[in-house]
Amino acid sequence: MTTPAPRSSGFPDAYGQNSGANLADILERVLDKGVVIAGDIRINLLDIELLTIKLRLIVASVDKAKEMGIDWWETDPALSSRARRDELTRENAELRERLARLEELEPGRARKEAP
Repeated sequence: MTTPAPRSSGFPDAYGQNSGANLADILERVLDKGVVIAGDIRINLLDIELLTIKLRLIVASVDKAKEMGIDWWETDPALSSRARRDELTRENAELRERLARLEELEPGRARKEAP
């Protein structure tokens, strides 16, 4: 008894047994080159624009994104400890400046309240 040869489905081997390795290769290529998906959704009623949604999705490695000039995560305090530290330093300087101005306006009162 012979078993029939598997029929070719027309799909690449990415869907076969070696799909894990091929998926990793595809992901590596996508991250290396980058993929941009863009789309706009507009809702109009009688030529009056009610809603516009602009969608932009970029899938790339960090190095590729930096090559393209995209580095917004480096200045976002929620994502970067350096940005968080810089924000705290700036806020601290602002508070010290405000305190110095208050002490200039009311020098006697600020000294009486200090422990």
